[in-house]
Amino acid sequence: MARINGIGGFFFRARDPRALAAWYETHLGIDDIAKTVWTQRAGDTVFSPFAEDTDYFSREKQWLINFRVDDLDAMMADLKVAGIAVETRAEWDSEVGRFCRIHDPEGNPIELWEPAKD
Repeated sequence: MARINGIGGFFFRARDPRALAAWYETHLGIDDIAKTVWTQRAGDTVFSPFAEDTDYFSREKQWLINFRVDDLDAMMADLKVAGIAVETRAEWDSEVGRFCRIHDPEGNPIELWEPAKD
């Protein structure tokens, strides 16, 4: 059976696509598609549908994107300096790593994950 080998894109609607792309570039380092294609490092990707009544993320949203980060503490500090609310919960952290959550300016949920060190 043929299989895919990665995610080639993530597309979603936005009230102001240009402003939102600039926010992602400024605060998360994701290249604006109008300038270049974002090249990410190889690494694990979890692809997991959740039950429609999950409380893991807002019921008003259909998706929650998770980005891998090298240094969660540094990323959280930078986001807080930029005035972006960062949520952490001890129960989110596990043997797979540490997590925090933010929202983009349009209210879309973003989970940041620092994988556990081997």
